[in-house]
Amino acid sequence: MDAIVSPKTASLPEAKIQTKRSRARYALATIGAIVAIGGGYYGYDWHKNGRFIESTDNAYLRADQVSMAPVLSGQIAEVYVSDNQTVTAGQPLVKIDPRRYEMAVREAKATVNARQADVAKSKADIKQQDSVIAQAAADLENATENAELAQKDLDRTSPLAARGIESQHKGEQARSALEQAKSVVRLKQAVLDAARQQTTALKAQVEQAHAQLVAAQESLGKAEIDLDDTVLRSAISGRIGDRTVQVGQFVQPGTQLMTVVPTDDIYLVANFKETQIGGMHAGQPATVTIDAYPNFKVTGVVDSFAPGTGAQFALLPPENATGNFTKIVQRVPVRIKLETGQKMPPLLPGLSIEVSVNTKVSTFDKVASVQ
Repeated sequence: MDAIVSPKTASLPEAKIQTKRSRARYALATIGAIVAIGGGYYGYDWHKNGRFIESTDNAYLRADQVSMAPVLSGQIAEVYVSDNQTVTAGQPLVKIDPRRYEMAVREAKATVNARQADVAKSKADIKQQDSVIAQAAADLENATENAELAQKDLDRTSPLAARGIESQHKGEQARSALEQAKSVVRLKQAVLDAARQQTTALKAQVEQAHAQLVAAQESLGKAEIDLDDTVLRSAISGRIGDRTVQVGQFVQPGTQLMTVVPTDDIYLVANFKETQIGGMHAGQPATVTIDAYPNFKVTGVVDSFAPGTGAQFALLPPENATGNFTKIVQRVPVRIKLETGQKMPPLLPGLSIEVSVNTKVSTFDKVASVQ
């Protein structure tokens, strides 16, 4: 026998269905409203801020590392540093066998001493020549006085001989004595002139000896510099990397022995597309995310732009004047300086990073906000 179902009992499932439908419509409306609000907020934020953010993951940390190489040739006597060691500017790194350069310094010092002796001897010769000149001048003065006496004797004898008071022979003797005295005067004058000319030559020798002394002193200075250069010192503070030098190795000038990396002076270079740098300029803030530390963000500022695209400084720059041309978006290296005073993890050159630059902020706005 069929069961009798009342109308009130039959309407219960339909009421439950209507309630579920109402709830579903309310949930969909709520989700739609949230999506609309979220989308609207995202659109507003993008319009106000997001469209001014230029980002790239083609960026790497850099440091102006210095390759250490000797300026002399020789055998490595000592190596003072090890791999990855921290060094300071001026700290010795490597020592080349200094024996040959010490001998060169001693030889240069001996040459300087010899040249100093030459200068002293030349000056002594000038003083001695002054005495010779004084003696020659005295001899000339004595000869001149003798000639004057002979002239007076001839002046006295000639009138007497003419009147017969004195003999002709005595007058001829007086004339002969005068000629001899004049000859002696001429001889002494020539000796004095020669002595004075010798003084000029000796002064030139002094100048020459002094010039040789200066050259010897310069050679000594160069030898001392070479001796000092046998110790290779760090040009900057940083950490040792790429060390290839070993004790006993023979090196030539320019041989790369190691690299000093200034790990405390890290900056980054971001290669932005040419279409991204239109509103970018120095001083704008940048947010940096390091792949090695994904949960750590660092701030910086745009420092400068490269004077050309990366392709211009490639080993083989592109030449588009011939053949088919395919336009490729170029990238411009942008240097970004990390701001000091912030807590940062250990940074190493070469790490990959992501950079976002806020091109909405101008340099004036940034300065005004700091003030």
